[in-house]
Amino acid sequence: MIFARSLIAFIAVASLALLAACSSKPRVSKTFLSDRKLNLEEFFEGKTVAYGQFQDVLGNIPRRFTVDIDGTWDGKTLTLVEDFVYDDGATEQRVWSLTKTGEDTWTGTAPGVLGTASGIERGDTFNWKYKIDLPIKEGTMRVNFDDWMWLLDDDRLLNRAYVSRYGLRLGEVILFFEKE
Repeated sequence: MIFARSLIAFIAVASLALLAACSSKPRVSKTFLSDRKLNLEEFFEGKTVAYGQFQDVLGNIPRRFTVDIDGTWDGKTLTLVEDFVYDDGATEQRVWSLTKTGEDTWTGTAPGVLGTASGIERGDTFNWKYKIDLPIKEGTMRVNFDDWMWLLDDDRLLNRAYVSRYGLRLGEVILFFEKE
């Protein structure tokens, strides 16, 4: 009886995870949400603050955070110094070096990122993908990020990042960026 309940619980959780992993994500397309043009180097130059949270596939919100970002643009490389403060008091710093490789394309590196991140701007949208060893209380966890950003106005940007591991979605990070 206990085995049967465990098996049913496992199947239910596995089915939910599979369903969540298969749900739709945005696509970079030629249809824009607005007539605005996102230029990362313009938006992130200077001081920006972000407010965010991680939500797992079951709807739980285990972590909230703020990020103070200091961005500098030298004409080719955008450097973002991100200072995270989590709701439990933990802190973290991540420094991104993003290189503009074309009119609308970017690559980037940061400590913990495996290989090179790549991204593309289309109108008011930016899509950014990378694999990272994400710091957690027990050490690190290797995950994939499929990051989507939408320019809301000149001073605000909405970010939704799909987080997965072994091809299964773990959850999403929602961030709201605001220029200071």
